Amino acid sequence: MISKSLEIQSHGGVNFPTGVSLLKDSLRNKGTAFSAEERDALGLKGLLPPRIFSMEEQVERALKQFRKKESDLERYIFLTALQQRNETLFFRLLLDHLEETMPIIYTPTVGQACLEYGGIFRSPRGLWISIEDKGNVESVLRHWPNQGVRLIVVTDGERILGLGDLGALGMGIPIGKLALYTACAGLHPYYCLPITLDVGTNNEKLLEDPFYIGLPRTRAKGAEYEEFLEEFVAAAQKVFPGSLIQFEDFGNHNAFDLLGKWRDRICCFNDDIQGTAAVALAGLIAATKETGVPLRDQRVLFLGAGEAGTGIGELFVSALGEEGVSEAEARLRCWFVDSKGLLIKNRGDEMPKHKLPFAHEGEHVASLAEAVEKIRPTALIGVSGVGRSFTADVLRSMAAINERPVIFALSNPTSKAECTAEEAYLHTDGRGLFASGSPFKGVEYQGRTIHPGQGNNVYIFPGVGLGALCCAASRVDDSMFLAAARTLAAEVTTEDLSRGSVYPSLTRIRAVSLKIAKAVAERAYALGYAKIPRPADLEQHVAERMFVPNY
Repeated sequence: MISKSLEIQSHGGVNFPTGVSLLKDSLRNKGTAFSAEERDALGLKGLLPPRIFSMEEQVERALKQFRKKESDLERYIFLTALQQRNETLFFRLLLDHLEETMPIIYTPTVGQACLEYGGIFRSPRGLWISIEDKGNVESVLRHWPNQGVRLIVVTDGERILGLGDLGALGMGIPIGKLALYTACAGLHPYYCLPITLDVGTNNEKLLEDPFYIGLPRTRAKGAEYEEFLEEFVAAAQKVFPGSLIQFEDFGNHNAFDLLGKWRDRICCFNDDIQGTAAVALAGLIAATKETGVPLRDQRVLFLGAGEAGTGIGELFVSALGEEGVSEAEARLRCWFVDSKGLLIKNRGDEMPKHKLPFAHEGEHVASLAEAVEKIRPTALIGVSGVGRSFTADVLRSMAAINERPVIFALSNPTSKAECTAEEAYLHTDGRGLFASGSPFKGVEYQGRTIHPGQGNNVYIFPGVGLGALCCAASRVDDSMFLAAARTLAAEVTTEDLSRGSVYPSLTRIRAVSLKIAKAVAERAYALGYAKIPRPADLEQHVAERMFVPNY
């Protein structure tokens, strides 16, 4: 008798595998958990050790092996190997121990894994589509064995976390993001496809490396690049109609151009721009419960004016617009410091168009410390990728200006964080409301332990994707991310805040993702983007479509 859990679907009429083929099918393989009846029916007799283990026992054994590894990179390799052979067990381990495993499968360890991706490469996962495939992208996409892909996470590797241009080594990012989609929001792994577009790299170290796994050429740009991306998006829509495309870790210029070109034409979003914006805004909203300063009265100073920073600014402006604040006034509540100092009009340099709406009248200052004194912000948000740029002086100034200063050091990985949790609390006399992109452990301060929140996009993008797919949305717009941000902020409890976190516990991530998915789907129905009739119970409709990793 075949267990119901093995019957994923008869995708495209593919026959159900048996014997060794079944053991090599990571989506159906149960390893030593196959029952005696299944072993007889599926030709597994003799191919497995005779003792049968429960999933709980398998998780316990895997966790023990995981914890024995001597480094985080070795733990990453262990988890990727487990995913390759038994995805259900992999996701059960993740879900049961998310606070321990998420820093391994994603930030900060995924950064190191990407740097060493060529050296730790064991077996392929996802699709690499190179610029040399230009003109044949559709045929390459059709090599993917799973029919009906619904979710694509794609990168060109130009801006991997805060590490820069890693070219083809950036594949660890879409793989990691999709693992979080499944673990945190229940997207079935069968329907998920990670893709790296190899358009070359300008990283000289990689170009000189004889073992670099990508194309040994400089990055395509201009018409060559644009035509290739146009072909990719069109081919993806043809081969996998109705799929959601998440653009991930593209360079600033290309990221804004791609989003601007496609956001009103297909179901897509850019997590670095929109996901980061939503999770940061949610943190700001939750922080108001502690500071007592309403969102409309916040004055936010950003260090970094790229995708993440201006994305947060734009969503903040939209949020204030919902509260009756004019766009002009809302923009005046957002100030930016980039590599050339405070962003103001007539600064003398040519600004990218995404910065222009936030260039205000004012006097130029060169440093962040001077900007804090001049702007007197209620919140300081770091998205610069410059580690330790929130100096002691900057943090002390924030504490002098505010009773409860909001300090978000969101750059990844940990080495790029603008300050540590300990520094934030030490230099604000324990009064700072701190959040970071990478996780930090609890900090002992004057007899109490403060547990900082992690402003990780994992709180946002899985729920947004789930909500869009469950109603077959034709678009994902900024109002959906605003709804996601407000939903996330509402899930922050008094207990979370008392511990020092402006985000919910990761142990509640599936429940939070479900709430966000419902809110996103509600917006899609309200805007007329949903392609299927609205179910009587939308939350139940979404919940029933969440993959649960059980045999």
